[in-house]
Amino acid sequence: MKAKIGDTIIVEGAHVGDHRRIGVIVAVPHEDGSPPYTVRWEDDQHEGLLYPGPDTRIKSDN
Repeated sequence: MKAKIGDTIIVEGAHVGDHRRIGVIVAVPHEDGSPPYTVRWEDDQHEGLLYPGPDTRIKSDN
């Protein structure tokens, strides 16, 4: 998975009843765009480090 600052990241709920989380990538520490990413979550504006799993996808604004 590769990303850049400003991309939208979507984490689908892994279990029934889990909600989808959507955020914006605000930092990518590796030049090649590989994880982990610092994400600002849309629902509460909290920023945190994310190591994406198989239920994660990136939507590039390009």
